[in-house]
Amino acid sequence: MDMDDRPVRRALPIDAVESEDLDRYSLSELLERIGRLEAEIVRTRAVHDKKDKSEAAAHALFGKGGH
Repeated sequence: MDMDDRPVRRALPIDAVESEDLDRYSLSELLERIGRLEAEIVRTRAVHDKKDKSEAAAHALFGKGGH
């Protein structure tokens, strides 16, 4: 496989969050950020769980192994 044939990883919004300089934020802004990130984790887990259950149901219905 040529180097140019490899799939390109698309940038995710989390990439920007992970590299952001947090030193410029105040204590209250950091607490707000933590709360919003925790809420996003809850939302992301809910979508993940829904998709996981849907995939498991499809595997059960169509008899495909693995999970």
